[in-house]
Amino acid sequence: MLIEQTLHTLNALRLPGMATAFIEQQTNAASMSLSFDERFAMLVDREHAWRENRRVSRLLREAKLKSSQACMEDVRYGDGRKLDKALIAQLASCQWIHAHQNLILTGATGCGKTWLACALGNAACRQGLSVVYVRTPRLFEELRIAHGDGSFSKRLAALAKTDLLILDDWGLAPLDQAGRNDLLEVLDDRVGVRSTVTARVKVVVASVMQPTVEYRYQPNASL
Repeated sequence: MLIEQTLHTLNALRLPGMATAFIEQQTNAASMSLSFDERFAMLVDREHAWRENRRVSRLLREAKLKSSQACMEDVRYGDGRKLDKALIAQLASCQWIHAHQNLILTGATGCGKTWLACALGNAACRQGLSVVYVRTPRLFEELRIAHGDGSFSKRLAALAKTDLLILDDWGLAPLDQAGRNDLLEVLDDRVGVRSTVTARVKVVVASVMQPTVEYRYQPNASL
């Protein structure tokens, strides 16, 4: 009876990790032989792990990564890809995100830019950072709709609070004036305080993170 009351209290306090570990201890003879302090430490560790796993799952779900299974541990260095292992390890640490730096991924179609961007997003989520993945053309369409329904400011605020914004398929088509204005609004809120990843085809040279910008994509000196 006491065990049932304890379980009920743990669940009422929203401590499911501890509740599950407590049940396991009751059915494990080895656990019962441990001291109270040791058993209690195990319960606390389980609750902490449960909450961390739940947070990571939520962050990954909200990130909406296109390649949801991509992770930095699966990066392949062979087949003449010429990837710098030291650089990849540095990016996987996510210190560049904590330093509010930006990243540009370039390469031919099909070389794995999107996959690598999603792997970086996965690594960021696992470190408790918020991530949003979006195809750049779709983002501009969403912002165009947001102008019409009055939710533009709310959408900008949400993007501004995101630790890592992944803009895939960057520079596939020229931007009109409205698109350039929206792009400036999105990136201006992030400069120096958040990080942005752009993934683009190598033949299209366009970057707001560098002073030289291809005119046909965004002919505006302010960008």
